[in-house]
Amino acid sequence: MNIENRVTELVEEKIAEIERPDLFLVDVKMHTNGKLIILVDGDNGIGIADCAVISRYVGFKLEEESVIEEAYNLEVSSPGLDTPLTSVRQYTKNIGRDLAIKMADGVKREGKLTALTEDAIVIEEQIKQKGKKAEVIESVIPIDKITETKVLISFK
Repeated sequence: MNIENRVTELVEEKIAEIERPDLFLVDVKMHTNGKLIILVDGDNGIGIADCAVISRYVGFKLEEESVIEEAYNLEVSSPGLDTPLTSVRQYTKNIGRDLAIKMADGVKREGKLTALTEDAIVIEEQIKQKGKKAEVIESVIPIDKITETKVLISFK
């Protein structure tokens, strides 16, 4: 049995059980050093109490089913600010924020996320041409052309 697949099922079971459709699984990774990391987010963020409930449930079920033979550390948290966006729900949650985007062709772009379609994001980006004032244009970027998207943190 694949550990990551089983953990995914357990997290989704618990989210359904506690009737929190605003919460969603972002990622599950079992590292070779024995660290099992579960990243969960919410449309309006996620609190430490929610992480604790999920952690207790997953930990109990993994022990009960003897899914992991060796010693491991279970860590349930929200994705950090430097964690790339991976789901449509994460993009939706970050509308209005500035993003740094790496394209499949190696080009890097930055702009404010203004909208989302089924298969693309819409950003406002500043384009500066030599000798001219920068202008803000709206760009539609297909999600399948993006290799990584991170939220830019502003300290203004």
